[in-house]
Amino acid sequence: MVETAEPAKGTRPEGARNEAEASQKVRQMFTQIAPKYDLLNHLLSMQLDRLWRARVARKLKPILRRTDGTVLDLCCGTGDMALALAGAGPARVFAADFAHPMLVQAKDKSPARISFLEADALRLPFADSSFDLVTAAFGFRNLANYEVGLREMRRVLKPGGTLAILEFTEPPEGFLGDVYRWYFRRVLPRIGGMLSGDRDAYTYLPKSVSRFFRPEQLARLMESVGYVGVSYRVWTMGTVALHIAKRNATVLNRLVVNDVAMESSK
Repeated sequence: MVETAEPAKGTRPEGARNEAEASQKVRQMFTQIAPKYDLLNHLLSMQLDRLWRARVARKLKPILRRTDGTVLDLCCGTGDMALALAGAGPARVFAADFAHPMLVQAKDKSPARISFLEADALRLPFADSSFDLVTAAFGFRNLANYEVGLREMRRVLKPGGTLAILEFTEPPEGFLGDVYRWYFRRVLPRIGGMLSGDRDAYTYLPKSVSRFFRPEQLARLMESVGYVGVSYRVWTMGTVALHIAKRNATVLNRLVVNDVAMESSK
């Protein structure tokens, strides 16, 4: 059955009592599985993870094709989303993650024009209004505080900039959804644990998805923190959702209008 309880304010791995502990446990988890992360991603998703990322990059091409475009991929892991974005156009791509071994894997397989840095998505080392596009693929769900993460992403977006979040979600009730849940909760942890040596990480994955927002809930949260034009699409039998939104440019436009009015009155 699909769980319908309200999602947590942030991820809570087993034993985490607060945001600091949740963040620490997530970092430790991804540090542990980094060497086998790519292998397991592609194997356990039956290569669909490559398709999903490529599809996101295609949808964002108008931004990625800009020679002056600046892009930030958060929770980048081993860099697959950053690679897809960089392959879609000449925009400059930055990619950040707080698990150092994941970044080592990412740098080893990525072109020099992608700039990788170690950073926490809840405390980004960038100035306000730095990026035309911010993305997060299968990492937003792991933040210790979702609202803070959305506000921080909005802070570093330029007015009118775009946010794109690709995440797992619970499929609807029915035969196909039930088969997926059986695989995701029963089979995947066993295979992932056996190949990675860390079953806890792959037990955490389905639990974190079941506690995460349904697509309409995440859309409402995005609107509540100030994003506009929020939309989402659900793919692959309702198991993956892509949310796209904009940082409102109205405030900037009002300032420009006020400046013009002040100049006119002199």
